[in-house]
Amino acid sequence: MGPEHFAETSYYFEGGLRKVRPYYFDFRTYCKGRWVGRSLLDVFSTEFRAQPLAYYRAAARAGRLRLNEEPVRDLDIVLKNNDFLRNTVHRHEPPVTAQPIQILVENDEVVVVDKPSSLPVHPCGRFRHNTVIFILGKEHDLKELHTIHRLDRMTSGVLMFAKTVEVSKRIDEQVRERQLEKEYVCRVLGEFPEHQVVCEEPILVVSYKVGVCRVDPKGKPCKTVFQRLSYNGKTSVVRCLPRTGRTHQIRVHLQYLGHPIVNDPIYNMEAWGPSRGKGGKIDKTDEELLKALVEEHRSKQSLDILGISEEDLNSNAENTDCGNSSDGTKSVQVDPTNENSCPAEDTKDPEKNDTAACLLSSDPSLETLETNKEAGSCKNQEGQTGDRSWEEKDPLCVECKTRRRDPSPRELVMFLHALRYKGAQFEYRSKMPQWALEDWEE
Repeated sequence: MGPEHFAETSYYFEGGLRKVRPYYFDFRTYCKGRWVGRSLLDVFSTEFRAQPLAYYRAAARAGRLRLNEEPVRDLDIVLKNNDFLRNTVHRHEPPVTAQPIQILVENDEVVVVDKPSSLPVHPCGRFRHNTVIFILGKEHDLKELHTIHRLDRMTSGVLMFAKTVEVSKRIDEQVRERQLEKEYVCRVLGEFPEHQVVCEEPILVVSYKVGVCRVDPKGKPCKTVFQRLSYNGKTSVVRCLPRTGRTHQIRVHLQYLGHPIVNDPIYNMEAWGPSRGKGGKIDKTDEELLKALVEEHRSKQSLDILGISEEDLNSNAENTDCGNSSDGTKSVQVDPTNENSCPAEDTKDPEKNDTAACLLSSDPSLETLETNKEAGSCKNQEGQTGDRSWEEKDPLCVECKTRRRDPSPRELVMFLHALRYKGAQFEYRSKMPQWALEDWEE
């Protein structure tokens, strides 16, 4: 990532939250094979439904859509192989906790940090500047880092980066040979058994878009070892040793055992039914479960905690690496200019919602942009530090017209923490989080 990426916008802090000033951003993609021979209008109407067609027509009139670097004048243009599409959007990012990233170790080979909850590791979905990679680059001048492993967005704890390709490859080899050991700590509901508990239930991904998994015989094999550390009469602190690295493995296994993480925004929700998924009992189809989870968060105005927004619910586009990462160790290659290889706003949920369509189709500014193209132009509105242009409303932006409830800092913390990360020649550990101490009280 170069200086131009970090200079796209800036941060500000409010109410215990780190926020990103809205900014203009180019989504870029080459024509997919399935798009060849189809009109741009057809592609937008079937694959990028986060916005209604009125938005794309207005965006074209405002000069925000470019094909092979030429302004798109007619959405009926037929796409050819290797066509390059660019879509300029006004981008809003969800807030994250204002808790700083603590650097545990920095040497010639690695950077090891204690990641706060709510921060994605790298750009994905609706997150770009509010990610560990961008914050380290912008605030600590730590750039060109190689991601060795990932943590779920809502998981805090030890996170390791390599400074060189050689170091990254060396640790990747340890990953393949299963020489790495990870230790987590969490706080769960109820009195967890005192003896060691081993869970080997297979896990199936229900939705990459929302980031939901469940125990299922058709899932991938996995194993987690649990040991209770303390019990305060209501909740238990448990040590977790994942022997495999499936998505949400620890969280799903704890739910299956009937002891979900106290404040897990996915696996400790009423949407799973009276037993909250204990023993794999759900009594819902996958579609019904996803809809119930989204509706439960919508009723609490907490969709941002899932990493999705109302307009995201319009789309059928998949994004398999957004904000809900694997518990496992995995090398990650990230293109900083193209988080999801998608020319429209990132989307993650299969359920359709007409909020964005209603806001935009009823907006008279979309109809007037043809005669007043400057109103939709994004030139000279970058919103850099020191000016106030970021406060200006963008005439095409749904987010600019939508008022959202900010999550509280408490809502952005989940009681799951990566405590220790050990390899053949290294071992890194963070402090025990406050909520995991034996004398901690809610």
